[in-house]
Amino acid sequence: MILILIGLCLLSYILGSIPTAIWYGEAYHGVDIRTLGSGNAGATNTFRVLGKKAGSIVLFVDAFKGFLATSLSTFLFYLHLIDWQTCVSLKIVFGFLAVLGHLLPVFCDFKGGKGVATLMGMVLALHPEAALVSIAVFLFVFYVSNYVSLGSMVASLVFPFLMVFKVFGEEFPILIYFGFIVASLVIFMHRKNIARILQGTENRMYLIPRKKQS
Repeated sequence: MILILIGLCLLSYILGSIPTAIWYGEAYHGVDIRTLGSGNAGATNTFRVLGKKAGSIVLFVDAFKGFLATSLSTFLFYLHLIDWQTCVSLKIVFGFLAVLGHLLPVFCDFKGGKGVATLMGMVLALHPEAALVSIAVFLFVFYVSNYVSLGSMVASLVFPFLMVFKVFGEEFPILIYFGFIVASLVIFMHRKNIARILQGTENRMYLIPRKKQS
């Protein structure tokens, strides 16, 4: 069992390490996304630099690798190798390793993105209902402010509070701890964005593209 867990931990990290934005940019656009825009190897910079199609693909794949890694423990549960509480705990471990892989990808000199899309996939696998509420909050804040970074930070804070107030009538203390750790991580990863927002220099994006004036 220990060897299985070690193998799944490594697999989770490797899944997270897949540098979707970098490989897609090089394969289909002949560019290194890290040399363009904000220099971040993630979905937001891909949307900004390479367009809606490229950004959507990168967003989906980055979220899916987080979802897949987090779901690995479910197979152990269905094989009756672990109980449900252990399954939830391992989901957090595997999902976090996938996020770590995205932040520090072994395939790209350990220089990756901010991990928000991979975190989204992880949360979807952990608690779909709370994840959907967080996504809705992200879209609202993004629409109102035109800041992806602000939407990401606010949405990351919503999840643990949903758990604290038992909005869905469930009590998983480990999800509360996980939620606040993740929110802290997301805010830390966006510390430069916070400074730019306060200075009024943060890059804006628009959820609904503005019509060009003739």
